[in-house]
Amino acid sequence: MSDLPHYPLYVAGDFTAGSLGQVMDSINPATGEVWATFDCASPEDINRAVSAARATLDNPEWRDMTATARGKLLFRLADLIAEHAGELGRIETTDSGKLAAETTAQTGYVADYYRYYAGLADKIEGAVLPIDKPDMHVFTQRLPIGIVAAVVPWNAQMFLAATKLAPALAAGCCVILKTSEVAPAPMIAFARLLDQVGFPKGVVSVVTGDAENCAIPLTRHAHVDRIAFTGGPETARHVIQNSAENFAVTTLELGGKSPIIVFDDADIDAAANGLIAGNFGASGQSCVAGTRGLVHRPVYDALVAVITDKAKGLIVGDPHDPATHLGPLCTTAQVTRIKETLHKARAQGAIVAFGGGRADAGPHYVQPTLVLCNTPETATLKVEMFGPVMSLLPFDTEEEAIALANDSDFALGSGVFTQNVARAHRVSRRIRSGITWVNTYRAISPIAPFGGFNQSGYGREAGAEAILDYTRTKTTWINTSDAPMSNPFVMR
Repeated sequence: MSDLPHYPLYVAGDFTAGSLGQVMDSINPATGEVWATFDCASPEDINRAVSAARATLDNPEWRDMTATARGKLLFRLADLIAEHAGELGRIETTDSGKLAAETTAQTGYVADYYRYYAGLADKIEGAVLPIDKPDMHVFTQRLPIGIVAAVVPWNAQMFLAATKLAPALAAGCCVILKTSEVAPAPMIAFARLLDQVGFPKGVVSVVTGDAENCAIPLTRHAHVDRIAFTGGPETARHVIQNSAENFAVTTLELGGKSPIIVFDDADIDAAANGLIAGNFGASGQSCVAGTRGLVHRPVYDALVAVITDKAKGLIVGDPHDPATHLGPLCTTAQVTRIKETLHKARAQGAIVAFGGGRADAGPHYVQPTLVLCNTPETATLKVEMFGPVMSLLPFDTEEEAIALANDSDFALGSGVFTQNVARAHRVSRRIRSGITWVNTYRAISPIAPFGGFNQSGYGREAGAEAILDYTRTKTTWINTSDAPMSNPFVMR
């Protein structure tokens, strides 16, 4: 019997093994060693979770629960998350390699997402329509859309689960949360908190596993009404194909190659910090990583010098150590992808100003890297590497900067550094991206919508309107006249 921690599935209110007996190992990226095992879901397990959710939707315990009462459950969940933020953060750090300082802080902040939607739960209102028919009282209601398949990746699990789970539960839906088979432990640990809150059995299930036995049966299940997916574009294409089987409403939050524009009037120190945050924060493992640094030529050399100087103080090492700035990458595939992309960039004439290789801490560690590019076609400006690689490209005019910023298949995040208020408004408006940060970078809030354009996906998470995406509008007509209906063969 193994002494390693083991994480089961959470299906229909019970912690259980997968029906096929499939068990996978979870690797600690910092050591390269197996640190835990977890059960994988089968098609039978997925069907059981969906069936339980369907039954729960019709169960008066959940169906007739007031919106205010649902909000109180979410408030309790938020308190539990905040209370256990340290524990959840440690598990996520061990499982994914992300810095403990970030995972713990982010988990604590995620509690506010549940509080935000807890407060919105009883603010979902319908309307009485000024209908153009006599003797008719017509009104609308917002009803829960039904069963939600929420699919989240490994790199920001607590945050990305919250942006889906919180509004879905506030709206009265049931959710099957599918976490990545890469580093799934934090979501199973989170399921233990869900189990304590008091949700009726079947409201939430948490599963993990491979595509064939878990993800595909879930996203194409006939009784799934909505799919909320975060991940890569290639997987998203399969999700869309699967949704053709059930006509589920689908939203996609995908990858990015976000531009950060630095103008010649910018505070250079602030701009350097923004680029470092956008590229080396979370070891570059972020969908909004600002990996296309576009720099006004008059300040290009000065900015390179400041970034290079700041990078000398960066510490690569144990993600549990509070002094560490960059931890390991989660998978060896990321390390390989970075190596291959840097090789292509060098062949295209790019200069690696610093970094460019593996760090001494272990096989999953990559040095913080700065690439100086001489063409917008440089590989590091095109490929999403999911690692600590910053690329800089000079520009000469504002129009050129905007054109370069928009020259991408992706359009999730963007940044602008300038002291000119008019330019900040002008340029941020013209950048085609779902989010633009001005004189800052990588800030989030439950109040602010999050999502992209183009191949970065569609739909929005967070913000007040996101909860409406988990509802459908029902229209009710009431004839207030005592007179019998007129000619039944004529539309009224």
